[in-house]
Amino acid sequence: MNFTKMQGLGNDFIVLERAELPADASAQAIRLCDRNFGIGADGLVYILPSTKADYVMRIMNADGSEAEQCGNAVRCAAKYIYDNGLVDADRTELTIETIGAGVQPLQLELEGGRVKTVRVDMGEPVLEGLKVPTTVDANPVLEHPVQVGEQTFLFTAVSMGNPHCVIFVDDAVGVELSQWGPLLEHHPLFPRRVNVEFATPRSRDYADMRVWERGAGPTLACGTGACATLVAGVLTGRMDRKGIVSLKGGDLFIEWNEANNRVYMTGPAETVFTGTILV
Repeated sequence: MNFTKMQGLGNDFIVLERAELPADASAQAIRLCDRNFGIGADGLVYILPSTKADYVMRIMNADGSEAEQCGNAVRCAAKYIYDNGLVDADRTELTIETIGAGVQPLQLELEGGRVKTVRVDMGEPVLEGLKVPTTVDANPVLEHPVQVGEQTFLFTAVSMGNPHCVIFVDDAVGVELSQWGPLLEHHPLFPRRVNVEFATPRSRDYADMRVWERGAGPTLACGTGACATLVAGVLTGRMDRKGIVSLKGGDLFIEWNEANNRVYMTGPAETVFTGTILV
């Protein structure tokens, strides 16, 4: 089986172009994403035909669960589609359909005839607690307490097509993700589990963020998480509507447009290698 390995700020994916989603997609993700016995990745991305957009992107996490959306993956998908000639070379805009965020428009920045960075219209954030979803009936859910063991955190809930709980702390870089991430991901407050972001604003337009991704664990970057972090920063009075969210794998520029309520994310996507694996 031929595959392409791609990454966005170190959040890495195995990309497969298919005519339809295979019946064993979840099992295939578990097998191929294994870093010891497979190719190794945070997730498996399928590029599929669409009747609503240029293509559909379906994402399976490393544990076999399906993600509704992924900001880093959609940038990688856009690069794959353009660089492999799946759209005309004069196109600098395309659309990708996702199951959680609908059809997303993307703007491509080219260098040497290939995609360097992608600006993604991530859509409007969902702030109503029951729709994120959490079990908290509030709109928005701001700095709500969640207890794990003897520790209580305050979280702000945001959905960017997938659920996030953003927790502001004094030092996001130093947080023990492996200690708190699993407990928060599976907490009863989050009926479909949750992506967990620990964030520390350093100024009105810059924040450090570290992430525990639902179904993948600690990753170097999370595009939807960066969007959720800026939205939460605005809602809690910590950040302005445009800024840099700095992740372990690099920086993303995020804008929450006040006029249309949509969030825009700009960042890189890279092809790491192509190969063939026996299945």
